[in-house]
Amino acid sequence: MKVWVDGRLLDPDEVHISAFDHGVTVGDGVFETAKVVDGIPFALTRHLRRLARSATGLGLPAPDEALVRKGIDEIMTAEPAAGRLRITYTGGVGPLGSDRHDTPSTLVIAVGPAGAWDATTDVATVPWTRNERSAVAGLKTTSYADNVVALSYAHDRGASEAIFANTRGELCEGTGSNVFLVQAGRLITPPLSSGCLGGITRELVVEWLAVGQVDLPLSALADSDEAFLTSSTRDIQPIRAVDGRVLKAAPGPVTADAIAEFARRSGADLDP
Repeated sequence: MKVWVDGRLLDPDEVHISAFDHGVTVGDGVFETAKVVDGIPFALTRHLRRLARSATGLGLPAPDEALVRKGIDEIMTAEPAAGRLRITYTGGVGPLGSDRHDTPSTLVIAVGPAGAWDATTDVATVPWTRNERSAVAGLKTTSYADNVVALSYAHDRGASEAIFANTRGELCEGTGSNVFLVQAGRLITPPLSSGCLGGITRELVVEWLAVGQVDLPLSALADSDEAFLTSSTRDIQPIRAVDGRVLKAAPGPVTADAIAEFARRSGADLDP
């Protein structure tokens, strides 16, 4: 596989990132992951818009969109069969601390295969919270230590995804997913004010379907009739069980309709 780094298309063993890059030393960076369909990154314009929003929210200059698109075109030409695209943008070389140097940012674009998701999944709620008032709430940063710990906790309990509440005890999000649930036939999801990431698939589901954005207690997930996760690589994945408690249906009728509509709309437009 090829990797594109700061304007150069390289073999993986040719890639050298400085040991002093702020993305390495303090996680000072942002990223995007998009699925690739027939050599085309899905919803790329939305991903690049969010990449710029995350960068400026972190205090980094917005990446040069034309350069990012050039890098994507070059790497997709080299690796047209790839199923997954990752764009990483960091603060560049910096000191061994939280201050930044006035140095160029680092831009890395990589591709790889897309793994298959199970038809349904089990999730586990975790004892840690998302801080909806954090300086980086809603930004897709490379600081993923919370997610690594939480996902390990979920795996130890036989689940494939961990679900966070926020500091108010409200349902928030997964480590790499947004959460939707069905109550009395109504499809609902936590609002962005919960501190959850504004996922691209979440955004499309909200636009394409009748979705209420409602503050919910964490316990509402296990009490729901149906529930599902969304992310850029899984699209819509029904939840079978929450903390070992099996839901009524996976997928239930509302979830099945959502899966069908998302497939129809996304298949008709790769950059919606």
